[in-house]
Amino acid sequence: MNSTSENHNRYTGLIARYPDRLPVKSEAQVISLGEGATPLIRLQNIPGLLESEVEIFVKYEGLNPTGSFKDRGMTVAVTAAVQTGSQSIICASTGNTSAAAAAYAARAGIVSFVIIPEGKIALGKLAQAMMHGAKVIQIEGNFDDGMRLVKQVSQEAPVTLVNSVNPNRIEGQKTAAFEIVEDLGRAPDFHCLPVGNAGNITAYWRGYQEYFNDQLTETRPTMVGYQASGAAPFVSDEMIDRPETIATAIRIGHPQSWDQAKSAKEESGGWFAPRTDDQILEVQKLLAGREGIFCEPASAVSLAGAIHDIKNGHIPSGSKVVCTLTGHGLKDPDTAISQCGEKPVTVKPELDAIKEIILRGME
Repeated sequence: MNSTSENHNRYTGLIARYPDRLPVKSEAQVISLGEGATPLIRLQNIPGLLESEVEIFVKYEGLNPTGSFKDRGMTVAVTAAVQTGSQSIICASTGNTSAAAAAYAARAGIVSFVIIPEGKIALGKLAQAMMHGAKVIQIEGNFDDGMRLVKQVSQEAPVTLVNSVNPNRIEGQKTAAFEIVEDLGRAPDFHCLPVGNAGNITAYWRGYQEYFNDQLTETRPTMVGYQASGAAPFVSDEMIDRPETIATAIRIGHPQSWDQAKSAKEESGGWFAPRTDDQILEVQKLLAGREGIFCEPASAVSLAGAIHDIKNGHIPSGSKVVCTLTGHGLKDPDTAISQCGEKPVTVKPELDAIKEIILRGME
């Protein structure tokens, strides 16, 4: 399915690329930053460590305009909001949603309000929201508290809610599945994703179903969702009140897309599984050091889970696997730097000093 449109040269981004698959009127003012068309990268070095003939690809969503997959849903949600005359949007966020909402609101010339948990947001993401002019409100609570509040206030104040409970968000995010099939020429055998609020696994499954027009299940992938051990309501099959993990983007105990995510898992024959913070950080560093791909901690849980399930045979040899990397590593630079044992070396600005460091580093 390669969608085309007379408006393709006029607009950029997902709405121009998939006009017949998205709920936006053709005459609408499109709010876009050129999102989508992110690379699907085949890993070259990590598969060799696994003693399995598995092909692993990563969908690098960190190369969207604000550095995360959230831009896919936000272009549709904000375009739809502007189309209906909205002058402001609001979201609760652990970081990436706030950055995307603020950027697309700035592009549209409307006001954005974001509610974040105090002290529980990576600084790279907070900086984005503030630079884009968002009105940032910190609460003494977690994301789930913020989600409860924005749902309430959007019913009583003139603001449009743009969290993933807004169906336009899911519609935009499903386009990543279209791109994967177009790049591979088929669906992967397994699609592995981080799961926090669960909108993304919901959206990908919808995308695969729509692409293949609900044909035989053999044309669609097995959907596998991975969570941090301290924030794993799908693994325990019950909501949790105090989620904790270094992977802030998935530090969510009451996912809003609970039923839809469980349906995606069950209908595809997939599963949910946990990974510890140490395992997540280990794979984040492995991916950066062995493949040159820098993702944020929450993204690394998808590959960490896939590696574990390849090793234990849950993902069999010969499979084609796609792991979604939801956000760029620069979203959370403090966490990245803290796990790098080797610090920068300071020497005098002299040739011999530099040569000594180089020769020592090559031993």
